[in-house]
Amino acid sequence: MSDVKNILLVGVGGQGIILASKILSEGLISAGYDVKMSEVHGMAQRGGSVTTQVRFGKKVYSPIIGKGQADIIVSFEKMESLRWMEYLKVGGKVVVNDYEIPSAPILAGSVKYPQNIIETLKEKADTTVFKAADIAKELGNIKTMNVVMVGALVKAMGLDEVNWENVVRENVKESLADINIEALKKGMEQVK
Repeated sequence: MSDVKNILLVGVGGQGIILASKILSEGLISAGYDVKMSEVHGMAQRGGSVTTQVRFGKKVYSPIIGKGQADIIVSFEKMESLRWMEYLKVGGKVVVNDYEIPSAPILAGSVKYPQNIIETLKEKADTTVFKAADIAKELGNIKTMNVVMVGALVKAMGLDEVNWENVVRENVKESLADINIEALKKGMEQVK
């Protein structure tokens, strides 16, 4: 039985998923875990799908999460969570930003944005849903949405042995440190 935990972060280019993964990975490394991370950019600069896989434990041999292996899926855009559900293990958790970014086919009118995504997710898994974009806007900077999601993730995974405030401070511009630490705390508050 492996002690390795698998985190899948999914969303759309421009949502700050890579920075979120970097914060997560550095925090886990600081707590003494072996961490492997892989990134997949599908036309990320054009609003395409972006995923990062973060695996951590005593010893991690591969950065890749197989189908049915993710302990948690953190979705920065709600349609992306549906796209990646087959990677969630039985009993896994989903943390979802209730936020829509229409894909190119939707914008072109060739397909419609799926309805009832949140309901579908809740039927399939233990799902926490909140509006990270609204929280980030209330803080005064929509770009802190990714750190709101990191806060929710670390709370959902019970990763409290890390000084996340320090890790955030080390990974953002000094002028943006305080607002991002607030974003982290607000994200943590979203998970019961």
